[in-house]
Parts: sequence; C-alpha cells; structure tokens
Amino acid sequence: MTTEPNPNAKGAATTAPQSNGKRKKALLTLAAVAGLAGMGWLAWHLLVARYHEDTDDAYVQGNVVSIVPQTMGTVVSIDADDGMKVEAGQPLVHLDPNDAQVAYDQAIANLANTVRQVRGLYSAVDAGAADLAAREAQVARARADLKRREGLVGNGAVSAEELAHSRNELAVLEAGLRASSGNLSRNRALVDATEVGTQPQVAAAASQVRQAYLNLQRTAIVAPVSGYVAKRQVQLGQRVQPGVNLMTIVPLEQLWIEANFKETQLAKMRIGQPVKVHADLYGGDVEYDGKVVALGMGTGSAFSLLPAQNASGNWIKIVQRVPVRIEVEPKQLAEHPLRLGLSTSVDVTVRDQDGAVLAAARKDDKPLFTTTAYEKQLNDANELIDKVIRENLPGTRHG
Repeated sequence: MTTEPNPNAKGAATTAPQSNGKRKKALLTLAAVAGLAGMGWLAWHLLVARYHEDTDDAYVQGNVVSIVPQTMGTVVSIDADDGMKVEAGQPLVHLDPNDAQVAYDQAIANLANTVRQVRGLYSAVDAGAADLAAREAQVARARADLKRREGLVGNGAVSAEELAHSRNELAVLEAGLRASSGNLSRNRALVDATEVGTQPQVAAAASQVRQAYLNLQRTAIVAPVSGYVAKRQVQLGQRVQPGVNLMTIVPLEQLWIEANFKETQLAKMRIGQPVKVHADLYGGDVEYDGKVVALGMGTGSAFSLLPAQNASGNWIKIVQRVPVRIEVEPKQLAEHPLRLGLSTSVDVTVRDQDGAVLAAARKDDKPLFTTTAYEKQLNDANELIDKVIRENLPGTRHG
C-alpha cells in the first residue's frame, strides 16, 4: 500500500516554530515590563513611600467657646445669631437689668454714707485728742491744788473738809481722764494706719459696690473671644441661670487636624515632622502645610465611656487607632477657612527622626488661651469707687 505525501506538512512545520517564537517574545516582553514595574515600585518604596504615612481618617477640630451667663436673669435681647462674626467684648445677649440696677444704686448710696461716717471717726479722733489734753491739764491743776492744800492743813489755813473736797475733785477728774483716754483709743483703733479709702468699713462698702457693678454689667453677656457664632440656643424671654449654655463661638483661626493613624503607622512618627493636608471641602485644589505637634496618649477606645474589655474567650484582635494632632499654617487657614468636623486626608513625611515622641515641658507659664474681655469691667468698677469716695470727702462741692 502506497502513502501519498501531505503537501501541508512542510508548511505546518514551518509555522509552529514561528508561532512559538512570537509567544516567547511576548512572554519575555511581559516579564521585562513586570520586572521594570517591580523595580520601579521597589525604588519608589525605598526612596519615597517608606518615608510617608497617610490616612483619610482625619477631621478638623478646634476650640468651641461656650457663652454662659454669670448671673440670673430674663433675656430681653439677642444681638448675635448663627454664622455671625463677633469680636471679643461685643455684647451677645442682654438680661433684664432692673433688679441689678436697684442693687447697684443701693450699694452706691451705702458707700457714700459709709465714707461720711468714717470721716466722723477721723473727726472724733481729733476731738478726742483735744478733750484728752484738756482733761490732762485739769488733772494736773487739781493735783497741784491738792498738794498745796495738804501743806496748809497743819497750820489751820485749810480745813480738813476743804482738803477732802479737793481729793474728791481730783478723783472725778482722773476718772474723766481715763474715760476720755479709752474713748480716744477706741476711735483711733478704727482709723489707725488707714486713709478713708482703705478704712475697713469703707473697703467693705466698696466691695459691695464692686459686686453690684459687676452684676449690672453682667446683664450684658459679652463674647470672650473673636470668632463666629454657632449653635445659638437662647430665646427671648428665657429665664437663664449661671452656667447654662446660650450659644457657642468658634474662632476659625484656632483650628487643627486630628488624624487617627493605625498603631502600626506610629513607629517612625515624631513631633515636628512636616504634613500635607487636603480637605474634602476643597479637594485636591488646595493643599495645606502642617506639622505634627502631639501624638495621642491613648487610643480612642481607651478614653471611651465604656472601655473595651478583651478578657473573653472570643477575643478578636483589631488594629487600634491613635489620634495625632496636626497644626496647619495660619496664613493658609485664613485664605481657605475650614469648619469643625470636616473630613481631611493627611500625609506625614517621617524621614526626619530627630523629633521627640513625647512633648517636652513648657518653659514658660503663659496661658495657651486667654481673654481680656472682662478686665475692663473690674477696672471701671474701681474707678467708680474712687469717684464716689472723692465726692464725699471734705472740700468737695456738688453742683
């Protein structure tokens, strides 16, 4: 039996090596690309990525200043509403001032009356000193007369009865001298080493004026800091008590970022490391420069109302997160304001390892935050007290 040759066999044998060569070339190209990509990723990781820690579990935080009354009263006017800009010392809410005004007027009258009474004490000291001097002269004269009469009794020039009268007169004058000296000592004890303004009775009356003045001024509730009003709760006619929250003020220049990093990301994080921040409000168009200023002292669960209890048989390990406080450049914050609670993403460059993990103790005792909104009230009260005292001193005319 004769087999005829297949005319396609030679062509098939030629095509198979060509097809394998193309496949091999494609695989080599793919392997080269994968290798280059791996090398690029490794280089990027070694040169860039390992020096960065990022998270999008970060939110804007800031100071929230509560506006609370310092005295009891009924709200008669509200001068600020949500979203309004207010300055430190600006009145926000007014309470009914009538009761405080009556108490203030009574305190002013009491101070004026006390000053005039104390002036009487000073005059009594002067009068008492003069009376004491006069009585001392009378006693000295009576003693001299008694001594002279005692010398004349022997020759009959002075009778025994007259001598007895002289002795009685001297005893009466000496008793009067002792009484006058005691009165002078008591009056002097009330005014010694004092002036009218520092005399204890005047100081007590002045303290009442100071308290009444402050209570009157506190019927106008002022802003302790400059900022924006948020969450107004007070209403007209509301009867408020000291400590009740009426509204809040948010100073937008005092904002920071609280970024919650995984505990595995904190090994190389240090205070002072630079941070790039992006807020979802502005997207990628705005980038803030910041720095790490504090690492949290515990995880969020550690400070929760009900801390986690893991001493159970079904315990499952969960990677914890620790808050990191990031300070943002004030100039950038002013150009692109943020709001409390906004979501952000942060990227910390951890290349620099010179910073501390824990913050050092402060070298000065200056407060971090302070207000001078209430200083003027006390200064004005002291000026008022000085004026009332001056007006009730000798030589002051009232027209």
